[in-house]
Amino acid sequence: MKGKRVKAMLALLLIAACAPDGPQRVVEPRPDASAAVRGDALLRTTMLNDQNAARTRAGVPPLAWDATLADHARAYARELARTGRFEHADQPQGPGREGENLWTGTRDAYGYDEMVAHWVDEKRFFTNGVTPDFSTTGDYRDAVHYAQIVWRGTQRMGCALASNARDDVLVCRYDPPGNVVGERAY
Repeated sequence: MKGKRVKAMLALLLIAACAPDGPQRVVEPRPDASAAVRGDALLRTTMLNDQNAARTRAGVPPLAWDATLADHARAYARELARTGRFEHADQPQGPGREGENLWTGTRDAYGYDEMVAHWVDEKRFFTNGVTPDFSTTGDYRDAVHYAQIVWRGTQRMGCALASNARDDVLVCRYDPPGNVVGERAY
């Protein structure tokens, strides 16, 4: 049952994340009203462990945590939570650009493992084609978060969570960035 719920939420979040007006807000019924366990140490451990597990399965080296990337992610997550927008950061092309994965959901309803699972579950649509042709659906957006996670050239990551009255916003930043047009993830 939980797997179906995660898959359904993934599909809704992917559709919402790609909508021009920002994500549609979906409130999922929860089995209990308790808030998900939170904290910076748990965020770091969960993001590293779960994304590195996906990288291990893909046969690529693990990522290291980077405090500067986490600071950048924190600043942007706070901006998104404050403004209510849900869109990728406007970043310069070339040196200094960071890869970025975004997630949003009902405040305090999701554990970090559920958040990252939405990205990792995109593996079901992933094929290691030349970017942007890496989705079995024909739409790169269906596998773009997973592709960033398993991008061979990426070495470091940092993530942060910010909240507003209604939503949590998770931002992960990656260096060097993945999803380079004309290249394969691994």
